[in-house]
Amino acid sequence: MRFIDLFCGAGLGARGAVNAGATPVLGIDSWGLATQSFKDNFPDSDVITSRIEDLNPSVFSSKYQVEVLLASPECTSHSIARGSKTGQEKSRETAFRILPWIKAFFPRWVVVENVVRMRKWERHTELKQEIEKLSYSVSEFVLNAADLGAPQARKRLFLICDRAGTPPNYRDFANYFLTKPKPAKSIIDWSHRWQTSLLFTPTRAGNTLERAERAIKALGNGEPFIIVYYGSDYAGGWQTLDAPLRTITTLDRFALVTFERGDYRMRMLQPPELLRAMGAENHKLCVGSRRDKVKLCGNGVCSTVMEVVFKEIIRITNRKVPIIQAN
Repeated sequence: MRFIDLFCGAGLGARGAVNAGATPVLGIDSWGLATQSFKDNFPDSDVITSRIEDLNPSVFSSKYQVEVLLASPECTSHSIARGSKTGQEKSRETAFRILPWIKAFFPRWVVVENVVRMRKWERHTELKQEIEKLSYSVSEFVLNAADLGAPQARKRLFLICDRAGTPPNYRDFANYFLTKPKPAKSIIDWSHRWQTSLLFTPTRAGNTLERAERAIKALGNGEPFIIVYYGSDYAGGWQTLDAPLRTITTLDRFALVTFERGDYRMRMLQPPELLRAMGAENHKLCVGSRRDKVKLCGNGVCSTVMEVVFKEIIRITNRKVPIIQAN
């Protein structure tokens, strides 16, 4: 099953699709570090650094024959991670830029991934209707990566569109749910290769110390935990290692706190650990600074979830249901 990846990022979503047996033929993203990472991981795929609205999809539809169009439009202006910043409509409307690509390729499947708050966008229903006008049946639901085997609680909205009229529904994905989610401690590199620093120092921010003190009070002395070091948090500012990691963002957000030689010490989670939380431990991030790599992870689609999505659409495709032909 061949696919094109619009807003491909570093290829974490494509990694999941490949794990399911699919083949990327083209990735497009406007960030050069993202497309370079995509190419590093999928050297046989073509990659273009560009905004999709600056390209003519008809030029590519004559070159590539694909069964799936995968798209993760810009989510920044939908995301709660923006805090109090006002969402920009131009950013949100990147979702509509996929319509010319659907018309040009008219693939069997279209998969759109975004943050859950996209549902609150006043044009969300309009987007679905426009896709349905192109002879697709649209199934919409939210999947949590932790339910499907990733050690991260990451809820995302999916529109899975099938022009054979048989898209999967939420109940189909419940067949893949784990009975016990994977904990955050499963992503941690315990080799001590990463440098740590003392947690309780006079220069440490007061909010950080308050969060640490709440964790220690709840867990008892000497137990490791994860603290939300940067950004706001609505769940106490810390978490146990026995639960899935909270949602990775584009900022360097999480720090591991351990108790060593009588002192609490901390370090930020590292990109290889974040990749494991995204279900992409075998994915390569060879370019950019550490901050860039964190952003590439936070911008990505959880590989574990996309693997399950592609397994399901491959299963349905193999039923050989007749599909609506292009006009």
